[in-house]
Amino acid sequence: MAQRYTIQAVIYPGDTSGYVAECLNLAVVTQGQTLDETVQNLRDALQLHLAGEDLAEFGLTAHAPLLVTLEMEPVYA
Repeated sequence: MAQRYTIQAVIYPGDTSGYVAECLNLAVVTQGQTLDETVQNLRDALQLHLAGEDLAEFGLTAHAPLLVTLEMEPVYA
C-alpha cells in the first residue's frame, strides 16, 4: 500500500443542525455545532483513533496533515 501524506475528510451540513465530518479512508466520523467545533472534534477523534497504532498499517506517514473538503448548500441571491 502506498503511503498517503494526508488524511482526507469531508465536512457537510447535518440533517437537522450543525455539521458532520467524515474521514474518507479511516473509520472516523464526528460532528459539531459550528465549523470550528467540528474540525476540532475531527482532530480529537483522529488522535484517539490513531493513538498507539502503527501508522504504516493505515498507509500513513507520521504527522500526516488533515485535508478537509467542505460541502455546502448553494446560496442564491
